[in-house]
Amino acid sequence: MNHRILLIAAREFRQIAAARSFWITLLIIPFALALGPIASHLMQKPKTESAMLIDAAGMVAPVIGQRIELEQQRRVLSALARYAARYDLGRAEPQALWAQPDRYFSDDEVTTFFARGGAAHALQTMRRVSPAGTPRFVSPQAEYRLVPAPPSLRRLNADALAHAVPALLNPPQAQRGSGTPDYAVYIPADFETGRHGVQIWSDGPPSGGLMDALQEELTRILRSRFLDDHGVAPAVATAAGRILPAITVNQPPRGEGHKQIVIRSVLPLFISYILLVSLMVSGSWMLQGTVEERSNKLIETILACVSPDELMQGKLIGTVAVGLTMVLFWVICAIAAAFATQGMISEFLRPALAPLTSPGIAIAMIFYFIAGYLMVAMIFLAIGAMSDSFRDAQAYLTPVLLVIAMPYAIIAQQVLRDPSSLAIRIMSWIPLYTPFAMLARLGTGVPLWEIIACGLMLAVFVAAEVVLLGRVFRASLLSAGARPSLARIGRLMIGRERA
Repeated sequence: MNHRILLIAAREFRQIAAARSFWITLLIIPFALALGPIASHLMQKPKTESAMLIDAAGMVAPVIGQRIELEQQRRVLSALARYAARYDLGRAEPQALWAQPDRYFSDDEVTTFFARGGAAHALQTMRRVSPAGTPRFVSPQAEYRLVPAPPSLRRLNADALAHAVPALLNPPQAQRGSGTPDYAVYIPADFETGRHGVQIWSDGPPSGGLMDALQEELTRILRSRFLDDHGVAPAVATAAGRILPAITVNQPPRGEGHKQIVIRSVLPLFISYILLVSLMVSGSWMLQGTVEERSNKLIETILACVSPDELMQGKLIGTVAVGLTMVLFWVICAIAAAFATQGMISEFLRPALAPLTSPGIAIAMIFYFIAGYLMVAMIFLAIGAMSDSFRDAQAYLTPVLLVIAMPYAIIAQQVLRDPSSLAIRIMSWIPLYTPFAMLARLGTGVPLWEIIACGLMLAVFVAAEVVLLGRVFRASLLSAGARPSLARIGRLMIGRERA
């Protein structure tokens, strides 16, 4: 590669990198990664909601309270299991409940966990194998708490409560404080008979979790009373209500299965998407620069110093360098987010970056990215050489973008749904879509022979494209006037017509 080609490539790189839109595009992904944890935090419930139980008989409120506490302990146990799996702390006590992630914990198991010391005992056990620097476990915030009802409310009937409770839930702004309940639940003494139903007042849509707890416990009480009325002993009725089927969910080992395949597909699919986006952006910048050089006659000055082939090669190298710079920066930001932060995003990014640990997959990703960039950039370059203005370029550019970009949605959906489907395999052998399809599939276990065969076919196609469109580029650089027809473009490509 001679010095003039490198000068053209460096000039093209500096010209694109100097654009404000380049830096905005470059910082979009880091901004999204930084905003992710903040958005996740903002979407969490801002506080523990309070519910006031007005229990006319005084028998149901303690049972509801026990159910809410049980559900909170279940959430703590599930969070502990994920925490132990994330940092490999289950080896401290492999048979413990908190060492068994990805499962549902029954009421009896949660009760046993709580009786054995709960989260405090589990964390103390984990410390025996916890390495230095392990992040602290953050217990999930309680979703609900019960607040006692004033004695004056407990003496009111349903009609009187219908007037008193709404004012209690929605006091004037000056009187609203932390003690203002979010819900009020009235349970009449004879709710079991069905003559008077349970009533709920809320200052907004009622919470599904609270409704589930109320529904479950009140249903259990009704069933026990029904069985008791039909001669079934209370102990038997209670035992019958606890009967549950034994269901075991058998999943592939951790790191395998469709879920992990989908996660491992995220990085290749993301690279495929970035190839598409960066091509549209940087290709447009290169096209606009070429059109401007033609329109203001600067191209004649440039061609006095370099040959058309050197100009074409330099522009292609500079544009590919822009694309690689953008992707490299984004991948570094993703790796930093995966290993320098904690939380949902890092848990997702770490397995998603697994394909980079395979040298073969990493090399294939680089090859298909560069080949795809060259393939599409050459089309943009030829369009720029044939256009006297950006408006002229749009006549060629719009159909080209539609042909290239529209099938990408099909590729993404098929890779996530069924990476071995016939449609995605066929698109892998269509040169115009080979880079996008193969990049998207690399995380799903593509056979080595297919990676090599598609790569060879793509390399031949790109080489032929550079030769054929290179003739159009050279013949159109100094021509002016009406846009060349498709027939003339074809004649230029096969060498039957010259400028």
